[in-house]
Amino acid sequence: MQEPRTTNGANLGFENDMWRAADALRSNMDAAEYKHVVLGLIFLKYISDAFGEQHAKLEADRAEGADPEDPDEYRAVNIFWVPKEARWSNLKANAKQPTIGKIVDKAMLAIEHDNPSLKGVLPKDYAHPRLDKQRLGQLIDLVGNIGLGDRENRAKDILGRVYEYFLSQFASTEGKKGGQFYTPRCIVGVLVEMLGPYKGRVYDPCCGSGGMFVQSVEFVKAHATGNGNGGKARALPAPRARQAGGSATGAVIPFSSMPASSAR
Repeated sequence: MQEPRTTNGANLGFENDMWRAADALRSNMDAAEYKHVVLGLIFLKYISDAFGEQHAKLEADRAEGADPEDPDEYRAVNIFWVPKEARWSNLKANAKQPTIGKIVDKAMLAIEHDNPSLKGVLPKDYAHPRLDKQRLGQLIDLVGNIGLGDRENRAKDILGRVYEYFLSQFASTEGKKGGQFYTPRCIVGVLVEMLGPYKGRVYDPCCGSGGMFVQSVEFVKAHATGNGNGGKARALPAPRARQAGGSATGAVIPFSSMPASSAR
């Protein structure tokens, strides 16, 4: 039986179950604040999963000179280095401690320190009094139940599904203000179809979750076999995304083949 789908494009399955559980832990906390708490933990779990998988591989290759505690071993394969105090196993082990908020904040700071590209990006308000620490521990246990960053789940884009679904639900909860950080997938799809990004660059002056870029890549893949080219098949190089900044500065993604009339 085919899974029901939401208007945001994510399958309504485990994402919905996770959302219901996470929202129940929100209590009286404002959705605009709580989304940073939840999405920050989801991202931390994602990079921890990817790190853990690579760590296990390096551990198995110790006899051949591999060092699982060498940050360069991870950066060489585009995986974020996660220091010991920031690893998910440490958070899980301390989830029931009253100091879990401080432990998460220190984890975020440690990751930013060792990964300059994440400097100033991760939320660090988990120790704030308004966040119930018992509920935070329960949320860590909840997020810990799903695989996100290992090779198998990256191939299924589990992170993308969860992230997009949660963003849409937070936007719905916030009402009108929610539109400031999330644009429905269907609207982004219309914009991409109008733009027709066969080549050139797509500039998003209000880049939030990067949905415009994701759908632009999907557009190129869908048209790579001939659509928009007189029915003749052609192979297009995979587009490369280059983010120039957040919502304040926008972001740019270049494409290698777009008709001149479509360039902006």
